[in-house]
Amino acid sequence: MGEEVCFVFAFDALRQLLRGTFGRPQNETEVAESTGAEGLGLPTPRRMLDEAKSLGARLVVCETTLKICGFSASEAGDALEVMGLPSIWRLTQGARVMSL
Repeated sequence: MGEEVCFVFAFDALRQLLRGTFGRPQNETEVAESTGAEGLGLPTPRRMLDEAKSLGARLVVCETTLKICGFSASEAGDALEVMGLPSIWRLTQGARVMSL
């Protein structure tokens, strides 16, 4: 829709993304929701994220959060843009926020 989109990853979502389990159901409720979405022919969360990235969305992580979660910048590789919190603050200033 012509808007810049940034996903800022932290904690559980960050760990799942870097471990390759992002979007996989984590409990019974999520298994049921995933099954329902699949029945409707909807793409998986991972596929939607990959599509968003291919359309120009940025995947970002705070360097400190990355370290707190036990990862290094090299482990983030090409999956994420690693930046300091002040940079994220400036990047997202005035943004519309959706928290999922």
